[in-house]
Amino acid sequence: MMNTANERRQEKLNYLSSIEIFRDLSRNEIEAIDRQLSMSSRPAGNVFYMPEETGEVLFLLKKGTVQLYRLSPEGKKIVVATLGPGSLFGEMSLMGQGMHNTFAEAVNECKLCVMSRADVERLMREKPQVAFRIVEALGERLVQMEQQLEDVAFKTIPSRLASLLLRLADEQGSDEVRGYTHQDLAEMVGTYRETVTQTLNDLKVEGLLEIGRKRVTISDRDGLEQVAES
Repeated sequence: MMNTANERRQEKLNYLSSIEIFRDLSRNEIEAIDRQLSMSSRPAGNVFYMPEETGEVLFLLKKGTVQLYRLSPEGKKIVVATLGPGSLFGEMSLMGQGMHNTFAEAVNECKLCVMSRADVERLMREKPQVAFRIVEALGERLVQMEQQLEDVAFKTIPSRLASLLLRLADEQGSDEVRGYTHQDLAEMVGTYRETVTQTLNDLKVEGLLEIGRKRVTISDRDGLEQVAES
């Protein structure tokens, strides 16, 4: 039992050491942070926060996928960011920015570390390099959102969908994109499910994709990249 507990703690320490915002810290400093963190699992569909909530924690995602999204006045879901392992979220409210009408929801089962607002603020005061890394992460998030808005404004739906599939495939380390429904993909490119289904079928006819249940396999990466760039 003791060995299992030690193994879990070692796993947690290794994970914390791999997080970008902690990369400048020593092992002793990482161990001190470990004592301030709790780890928990959340099921698919869990909403971490809702619009205009005052954030009191910073989430560090160890396993799973989290979507940040907004709802239009008509209730249409628009995904503004999709986060994978190693990402942090909740940082905007901790920096006094509010959530700007954003939801954060678990796409699948997630395992994460949670750090209280007081501990984050103390760490940022004591370790300026951590504060810098958090600001850096926030800047990258804003660039990602701006790129997504630009794609929606200027790219065709086939181009947006091709770009998304290529990115998801790279993140999963395979030519097979798993775990996303047509509705999920539609929300991520800012269109309707029926439109995504038709576009996927068109790309399949062109020999670029194979389609299965919650699975899209890229058959011709070069061809799909040409669609993404069109």
